[in-house]
Amino acid sequence: MRNAPTILHLDMDAFFASAEQASKPSLRGKAVVVGGLGMRGVVATASYEARVFGVHSAMPMAQARRLAPNAAYLVPRFGLYREISDQVMGLLRTLSPLVEPLSLDEAFVDLEAGGTAWDDASARLAGAKLRADIRAVTGLTGSVGLAASKMLAKIASEQAKPDGLVVIEPGTERALLGPMPVRTLPGVGPATGDHLRRGGITTVDEIAEAGEDELVRLLGKAHGHALYAMALARDERPVVAERETKSVSVEDTYDVDIHDRVRVGLEVQRLADRCVQRLRGAGLSGRTIVLKVRRYDFSTLTRSETLRGPTDDPAVVREAAGRLLEAVDTTGGVRLLGVGVSGLADYTQEDLFAQAQAQAQAQARAAEEETAAQEHPDEAAAEDPAAEQVTAAERRWPAGHDVHHAEYGHGWVQGSGLGRVTVRFETPDSRPGRVRTFRTDDAALEPADPLPLVRRRPEDSSGVCAGTPGRA
Repeated sequence: MRNAPTILHLDMDAFFASAEQASKPSLRGKAVVVGGLGMRGVVATASYEARVFGVHSAMPMAQARRLAPNAAYLVPRFGLYREISDQVMGLLRTLSPLVEPLSLDEAFVDLEAGGTAWDDASARLAGAKLRADIRAVTGLTGSVGLAASKMLAKIASEQAKPDGLVVIEPGTERALLGPMPVRTLPGVGPATGDHLRRGGITTVDEIAEAGEDELVRLLGKAHGHALYAMALARDERPVVAERETKSVSVEDTYDVDIHDRVRVGLEVQRLADRCVQRLRGAGLSGRTIVLKVRRYDFSTLTRSETLRGPTDDPAVVREAAGRLLEAVDTTGGVRLLGVGVSGLADYTQEDLFAQAQAQAQAQARAAEEETAAQEHPDEAAAEDPAAEQVTAAERRWPAGHDVHHAEYGHGWVQGSGLGRVTVRFETPDSRPGRVRTFRTDDAALEPADPLPLVRRRPEDSSGVCAGTPGRA
């Protein structure tokens, strides 16, 4: 363990929901829930105002609506979130070359490795400056924890929420951890917590008092040793700058089970194309194609096929995913489909003959599907009318997404259905805007890109943004 609190953990506050509040003046200070809005959707993030009602991440969206019926429910805008995340990670990398991202809104930083901090005072200054820079550049807030280890820095940032900074000084760790519940420690989930509770252990102090042998008896060798070390505040894990990507995948959950085998096949092809787009965006290729199918009874099947060499060719991935689907029974209906690529590399080694054959087969299949669609244009709608209704309105006008009207300017979708879309016209730096309703096929209304949360001055060449931060 270090002698100074030079490991920093940043956790952005209610990230997705805060970004939505900052971009939508009418939602600031109000309950906002971001996630999948369908019958099987789950909450990705809830604003602090929504958490008052008991809404939290990973909760079924239907339950969230019962708890907070008057909250704003929005579909995620991942493009905007990734853009903000890139800005935040850029600020972290000015502090140190050792930045370990955990997600879009969370990361560890080794301040000592960057020469940014070496004692308590310099660490506090670095943390305070980071929080100010994040607010200036993104308009959002983040909570910062500083400690001598990764485990304690994460605990500190949790204590700092929202919009705060907490430093755990070396030498105070045991006293701080002692009274905390066992679930505070990394790796102690509900099952382990219940197991410890049945053994009479509910706090971190009681873990230390139980002793290593008792923990090994209760939890097994590896988990028991690790948990005992954490209870004594021992954590020597380094900050790792790059985490190796093991796979790239995409998946969709459907509000209504898909029964039509043709449509299942088309969805798999579409997912394969999206997966390849991500693969190419990361400059990678892969040799193992994975198909994931969750059926009507929640049983989940995974099938995979390994190619001769890594590929980033969409025709090859589509063909492999199609072959895998042939071996899966979807008779009872499908509620989730996913396509992934693993065995990643940063080069391709295609078998040209196999590639050409796959492309020819894909083209032939596409021609057959096009002919079938022309001969039976209403077949899919007859099979799954509810899914078609979602496609016609909500998929084109997702709640919370950006639009532009030729007369009224920039706005965002409040909701859509029955051939109508309701839009609130406002921007991040405007007053709360007015609401208007249009036909979903109004030629003057079109989807738009998100606006920056903080207005940049043209004369500011440093990249630091000016403006009044939105509340988050």
